[in-house]
Amino acid sequence: MAQQPILSVEKLNAWYDRSHILQGVDFHVMPGEVVSLLGRNGAGKTTSMKSIMGLLHRTEGHVWFNGVDLLGTQAHDRFHHGLAFVFEERRIVPGLTVMENIELGVIASAEGHKRTKEIVEEIAETFPRLKERLTQEAVTMSGGEQQMLAIARAMASHPKMIMLDEPSEGIMPKLVDEMFEYFLVLKNKGVTILLVEQSVEHALSISDRAYIMDQGEIVHGAPAQDLLNDAAIQERYCSV
Repeated sequence: MAQQPILSVEKLNAWYDRSHILQGVDFHVMPGEVVSLLGRNGAGKTTSMKSIMGLLHRTEGHVWFNGVDLLGTQAHDRFHHGLAFVFEERRIVPGLTVMENIELGVIASAEGHKRTKEIVEEIAETFPRLKERLTQEAVTMSGGEQQMLAIARAMASHPKMIMLDEPSEGIMPKLVDEMFEYFLVLKNKGVTILLVEQSVEHALSISDRAYIMDQGEIVHGAPAQDLLNDAAIQERYCSV
């Protein structure tokens, strides 16, 4: 029997008030894949992720996740189905240490609270930079370290798929390279990732496939390596 997508987005439309942003978006993600959504600012990439996560008031179409159509369900229900979303803004909780922020992800999961110590240790091994700072107040870390923490917190819930929105935004280049090395570690562990990222080269370097969005539609999809070698497509849809 052929393997089925873990995520299938079909004819997805979304609105902000009266503005019709997504115009019948279709794409899919297979288990264990890293798939990137690429395009210029305002193309609809983040709106697609928020629609998948159930964070917009008005959406139409289908969001199939593990064979269940989640459209019409609340964001917390989608989380408990195994969807995790890391916002561009990171949303680190002030006043809490790095470990306490990670523990929030464990507590929020269905069964994670039964083995909090084991999960925190596993996450710390994946992100050595965080392991050195477990007792540090999280908001005192650099932007890149806080981004790693936001991803670690999401991973602590053991999601079936994680969505990352602009993880390199506002981060120094050295830490961006380090972060994408960690994404490769997650990929090699079989973690399914949907990635929105302005750094096309970084995104395609770890992706299996990519879709390009323009004006709320998917306009192109191809293996990541093909897009990495296609300067004309990148210039047409991804250049600033």
